[in-house]
Amino acid sequence: MNDVTLDAAAAVPTPARQSQFRLIAACSIGNALEMYDFTVYSFFAILIGRLFFPSDSPYGSLLLAVATFGIGFVMRPLGGLVIGSYADRRGRKAAMTLTIALMVVGTLCIAFAPTYTQAGVAGSLVLLAGRLLQGFSLGGEIGASTSMLMESGPATQRGFRVSWQLGSQGISALLGALTGALLYATLTPAALENWGWRLPFLGGLLIAPVGLYIRSKLDETHEAEPDAPSPLGTLMREHGSKVVKGILAVTAGTVGMYLVVFFMPTYMIRVLKMPPSLSLLSGCATGITMLIASLVSGRLADRLTRRKPLVMAALVFNLLAVVPAFWLMTRFPSVPLVLLLSVILTAASNLGSTPMLLVLMEMLPISVRASGLSVIYSVGVTVFGGSSQFIVTWLIAKTGNPLAPALYMLACGFVTLLAVWSIRERRIS
Repeated sequence: MNDVTLDAAAAVPTPARQSQFRLIAACSIGNALEMYDFTVYSFFAILIGRLFFPSDSPYGSLLLAVATFGIGFVMRPLGGLVIGSYADRRGRKAAMTLTIALMVVGTLCIAFAPTYTQAGVAGSLVLLAGRLLQGFSLGGEIGASTSMLMESGPATQRGFRVSWQLGSQGISALLGALTGALLYATLTPAALENWGWRLPFLGGLLIAPVGLYIRSKLDETHEAEPDAPSPLGTLMREHGSKVVKGILAVTAGTVGMYLVVFFMPTYMIRVLKMPPSLSLLSGCATGITMLIASLVSGRLADRLTRRKPLVMAALVFNLLAVVPAFWLMTRFPSVPLVLLLSVILTAASNLGSTPMLLVLMEMLPISVRASGLSVIYSVGVTVFGGSSQFIVTWLIAKTGNPLAPALYMLACGFVTLLAVWSIRERRIS
């Protein structure tokens, strides 16, 4: 049976097929939990830097904090290789159960890590271990869960289902920002430093049992033949060039998300000199925007004959807008203006993200789809997205140029534009 036939078969509802609501919730909840933790970590990066990485330089502590944030991404390619291959061999459901269990362990490490004052370097290492586990799990989560969203249900609603994978990140960013804003507004600085910053991580763990339960009730969408060759071997031999193009194609989107959504609160505090409580509104605004723009782009992707033009249009808009947007922020720093410009950049980026995911998955056969998307996304996020906060923080510290985030996003945008242009779109019915 060829891959196109398998794709079509996977999209045909069976009598036991789960409801669309349960499917979306089960596939999105793991990514949402991970993004929530990432959001909270980003918003508390300055405080975490002081507690776990004391330094004479304020930028020194922040650099070490965002480096720890970024080092979790180092494990993503390994997680993508291991768990992505597992999803193509044993099924999406088994891989998704594994990833959410690993996420829980990683979050527990962060929530209960002793500070540098309490345990010295050992406390910093516990925090680091939590980030590494989170990175490993998310490396395989994206490929398995997004593939299941694509393969379950009719092809005419494929974009809408997949859009919730990105929309859940918006919900997570919103919840993380609201939690951070609430804690900053209600707790004293001493209480926040002593124990308050741990509460968001502990709160995120409450959803994990729900995620494990509903994932256990899912119907599998892909089971490999017993004598099927190694998914990774097939992926690299037959689809290596597609993987490379895919990695470059996700560069702009992942850099934009981690700088505009997750780094912006730190940028507002450190560079624009705004109070922490107000800067956290950036996460709320961009979180809502991510959710709405992702769902709209999903609906558009289901209606368009070709999806690449929408991706290209979003990329071109961001290339034209990013430098003027950051120039306006630094020239006329105010909360309303920063929020407005962040929303515009986030909306434009996410309008192209769902169709981009569909283009990437549809260019890969079902037998290597989870592996392929896991490798593409995890390597792209690691090399470009995960390092972006560290790079722009270093650039700002060294050059004093507040436009460093915009210039980095501009360079990555050109790379992605060329990569997307070179990809041949393949529509699977």
